[in-house]
Amino acid sequence: MTVERDVMEYDVLVVGGGPAGLSAAIRLKQKAAEEGKEINVCLVEKGSEIGAHILSGAVFEPRALNELIPDWKAQGAPLNTPVKGDDVYFYLSPEKAFKMPGLFVPKPMHNEGNYIISLGNLCRWLGQQAEALGVEIYPGFAAQHPIIEDGVVKGVTIGDMGINHKGEHKSDYAPGMELRAKYTLFGEGCRGHLGKQLNALYQLDKDADPQHYAIGIKEIWTIDPAKHQAGLVVHGAGWPLNLLGTDSLGGSFLYHLENNTVVVGLIVDLSYSNPYLSPFDEFQRFKHHPVMKQYLEGGTRVGYGARAICKGGFNSLPKMVFPGGALIGCDLGTMNFAKIKGSHTAMKSGMLAADAAAEAIFSGSEGGDELTGYVSKFKASWLYEELYQSRNFGVFLHKFGSLIGGAINWVEQNIFGGKFPFTAHDLKFDHKSLKLAKDSQKIEYTKPDGKISFDKLSSVFLSSTNHEEDQPVHLQLKDASIPLAQNLPMYDEPAQRYCPAGVYEIIGEGEAKKFQINAQNCVHCKTCDIKDPAQNINWVAPEGGGGPNYANM
Repeated sequence: MTVERDVMEYDVLVVGGGPAGLSAAIRLKQKAAEEGKEINVCLVEKGSEIGAHILSGAVFEPRALNELIPDWKAQGAPLNTPVKGDDVYFYLSPEKAFKMPGLFVPKPMHNEGNYIISLGNLCRWLGQQAEALGVEIYPGFAAQHPIIEDGVVKGVTIGDMGINHKGEHKSDYAPGMELRAKYTLFGEGCRGHLGKQLNALYQLDKDADPQHYAIGIKEIWTIDPAKHQAGLVVHGAGWPLNLLGTDSLGGSFLYHLENNTVVVGLIVDLSYSNPYLSPFDEFQRFKHHPVMKQYLEGGTRVGYGARAICKGGFNSLPKMVFPGGALIGCDLGTMNFAKIKGSHTAMKSGMLAADAAAEAIFSGSEGGDELTGYVSKFKASWLYEELYQSRNFGVFLHKFGSLIGGAINWVEQNIFGGKFPFTAHDLKFDHKSLKLAKDSQKIEYTKPDGKISFDKLSSVFLSSTNHEEDQPVHLQLKDASIPLAQNLPMYDEPAQRYCPAGVYEIIGEGEAKKFQINAQNCVHCKTCDIKDPAQNINWVAPEGGGGPNYANM
């Protein structure tokens, strides 16, 4: 049965209201104003509002913002807390840590001139700037499929509303619109589900190293004013993850914002090998370390969230363009892992793509071609140089561990300026790194105390996550038999542990066992789509507006 859909047409369509997409939309309107011409720009965002699905640490480098909106201070951008101090720890045990002198910290991790921010609030502000310039922004609209005709991307189809869990039309059924454009810029964030489709169709990553990922889990706390140090940045590596080896890597952060607020988090590389590891529970026990506990004890946890990040960097960049469109931001994979930052690089990629699209449209293009100007602008930009100089950073950590790999990175970054005369590669996919359960040591996690550490469900509650319950499950199993028939005997079904929101459960006993998906809990982190060893879980967008509703992430 053919569904009749409303059609709206634009010059440029931007998918995703993160820093990349919003910067692209703003830049397009700026270029049009400079030329005295018009570019019709539409931006769609699956979250209930701009910023609802945004989660980052975040220490923010304002370089791209300085270029995009030079008077951002006068315009009231929410950059209120300049970094005033950098503490870097190597955690040796549950009780001990070594504070590293600044001399021994790789240069990219120094934060002079940066700001501690809520990236969600910055995106809300960028959204206001974009709307003031005439960008049409539609939050709560989940792009479900790219429109592809004769091999050319023509836009996207918005997901239908009002479909029940059986796939039947409810009384409030409304077919999603077709949004068509000369060029479509995809900025969905890490592991974008449209980006996956485009990658498969155009084989965008065939000449790139495998992309590598981590899951970042974050909480917001209000703490005792006597313990608060606005502008202090605390980073760390080592315990509770692998100290010397490469089986599980990651790092921690604690940032002091304004108003007696801190954000604390743990980043766990998804290349870990022990199927019994739970990133969520590692984070909860990490907070009990004296370095963390000194700030959190007596405080109140007010926010929680989780999100996967792309950390493959330069070596894992796919082809950026295809007929009718381009990838930007974390859909492309522009995070600089050496800096532990991706917002300024995402913004710059969006700006470069916008420049190329504007030039093509001003030259009379009707779209459908590849934005080769984006590629050339990228290669001539500081973004290319920055990513190139950090290309070995993550690889050395994966190959040699946080201590030895960190030492090698210090030499490359501090002495050679990121210019070793060779490029190292990590060619193993994260989902292929798990050892069998029988060859792995079980990890016993202490029950949370409800003061410093907490359970998953109370955490999900703080994320304000909500989905329309009677809708198709957006966590699709390619083969429903695999969780119990394959993943359970081989890996003790790691989805029970790698998901930070309690979405996946094994319930029942013996032949009555069942793999249960609590899709209502999903915080859209995409970890399951990345880490499932059988690559059997396909994350797709639920009804628009579903998911977390982060306030200050």
